[in-house]
Amino acid sequence: MVLHLLGLIKDGVIIKAENLGIENFEIIKRLKAKLEYKEIYIRNDAKCAGLCEKTYGNLKGYDDCIFLCLGTGIGGAVFMGGNLLVPNNGEGFEIGHVVIKQDGIKCNCGNRGCFERYASMKLLRQNIKLRTNLEDITGTEMYDLIKNDTDQFKDIINEFLENLKIGLTNYINIFEPEAICIGGSFAHYGDLLLDKLKEKMIKDNKTYSKRIPKILTAKYENDAGMIGATLVLQK
Repeated sequence: MVLHLLGLIKDGVIIKAENLGIENFEIIKRLKAKLEYKEIYIRNDAKCAGLCEKTYGNLKGYDDCIFLCLGTGIGGAVFMGGNLLVPNNGEGFEIGHVVIKQDGIKCNCGNRGCFERYASMKLLRQNIKLRTNLEDITGTEMYDLIKNDTDQFKDIINEFLENLKIGLTNYINIFEPEAICIGGSFAHYGDLLLDKLKEKMIKDNKTYSKRIPKILTAKYENDAGMIGATLVLQK
């Protein structure tokens, strides 16, 4: 059995998953005590989703590419020469915890100004809820609000995409990818947000090389993590 889970994972232990309030949780040991599976493997959810998009989805034709998972936080996977990069010390590539604003909003990880505190879908949803005075909204309701009342949310969307642009620019400068694929719940809003993001990237190009890679949404949307989990033993 293979599971895809949030957080920093090593040797069957969730070392840290700040958005779930988990630290040093021996999940495989706990599962084996309850289930009859002889072998249980776990992998970070964004890495699994990245494997799916690289193998079957919109990153399939690219050797050097980045996958970003925008949801509760921001996770990611980086491929160079067609291979998923994995440091010896852990899963690595905590893309959401690159600091983009000095002394910014405090993140659940303990730092301030982390990328995911400015460009996660959770943040976008919170800001739209505050603007509408709604206690809660579903993904479908948020989609309809953004689509049908662009003037009301124009400043919120603009700020969100500006912050997303800053993060992407940093990763382009570091990795020089051929393509960047954005998944998680962001993929559901691709027809509303992707072209606007591309326009910002091109209009205010801050990349060192002045080259903007292909920017895509995940073909398999939120199913990418589950599909990618089936590939873990092959990688």
